[in-house]
Amino acid sequence: MQKRLLQNLFNQAKAGAFEVSYWDGTTEHYGGDTPSVKVIFHGKIPYKQMLKDPVLAFGEAYMDGLIDITGDLDDIIKLVGSSMELNGENRGRQILTKIFSRRTHSASLREQKENIRHHYDLGNDFFSLWLDETMSYSCAYFQNAEDSLTQAQIQKIDHVLKKLQLRPGEILLDIGSGWGWLILRAAQIYGAKAVGITLSREQYQETQRRITELGLKDQVEVELMDYRELAGKGLAFDKIASVGMFEHVGQANYPQFMMTLKKLLKEGGLALLHTITHTKEGPVNGWIKKYIFPGGYIPSLREVISLLPDYDFHVLDIESLRMHYAMTLERWAEGFDKHTDKIRDMYDERFVRMWRLYLRSCASSFRVSGLNVHQILFSNGLNNDLPLTREYLYN
Repeated sequence: MQKRLLQNLFNQAKAGAFEVSYWDGTTEHYGGDTPSVKVIFHGKIPYKQMLKDPVLAFGEAYMDGLIDITGDLDDIIKLVGSSMELNGENRGRQILTKIFSRRTHSASLREQKENIRHHYDLGNDFFSLWLDETMSYSCAYFQNAEDSLTQAQIQKIDHVLKKLQLRPGEILLDIGSGWGWLILRAAQIYGAKAVGITLSREQYQETQRRITELGLKDQVEVELMDYRELAGKGLAFDKIASVGMFEHVGQANYPQFMMTLKKLLKEGGLALLHTITHTKEGPVNGWIKKYIFPGGYIPSLREVISLLPDYDFHVLDIESLRMHYAMTLERWAEGFDKHTDKIRDMYDERFVRMWRLYLRSCASSFRVSGLNVHQILFSNGLNNDLPLTREYLYN
């Protein structure tokens, strides 16, 4: 039964050619060309799990060592994408699509904190093994393919702050401030005052340490709180950045997030939203949701843009960083692979396989699936005092 289900699934693939070795010793070829990918089954995947959520079932099977994959992962992502496309004649697939495309529920503050801690509080010791020295955990900005990861991350931070046209004495808010490098650089290089908020205790403690070490207590502060908690404090900011945080907000919470920006951003002030996007609205990846980012939702670009007019936000600039994130993830994956022995000792083999799959598959997804990263710059109300060209970004 399991084998027949897999055969039907593989026969739906519309891209490339691949080979499958089943647990019964048989090997089958799918597609017309020379196989570029081989999938090896060491055991059966539970039938009900495959019916319920094939992506989750395959992800767990890889984590448990029931599956191994050889070949170019880009081709694997293409194959998965093509096999999961809706077949208009397949009513079962239509039903599955409807089930997995339901709107996410509105996460409570407690749930939001638990979701963030599930991922980001794995520990500074873990992330410091494979992130760069700034501990930036979002898409870098490569001016050249040869740029080091640290260099590219600092370029990303500067790119954000230049887009915001940050000036000395202005007050910047960073929603989802991570390990704090953006707010630290805003103070050191741009002479601004900066406030960061995070839900991760590990990030909060490390940022506090860095603020003290650099002697920036008069210019920089970080709070362990949710954006919804900050909204009621009557504060106002000249500029707001949110880099790699919007994916955790949840679709149902978008109006509340935008209303919070409206309350916190001064009239004419600028905000930059840096977020992963899909080409279309769609279901949440079940495996990513369960193991990597619980409570997360990736919006489409048009979904984000459609929110802005309701709050009198005016779009000034939109930039795609898709290939930049593919390169960033590859650098992270390379760093992760250099330390798998240490990570295995910290956790276990299942954890190593899970994170390797996450980093490598995401890098491939940004290259071949249409998954993207966009930086969206907008103003609160109209602002007629901005530069007429983008020259200020590159000087």
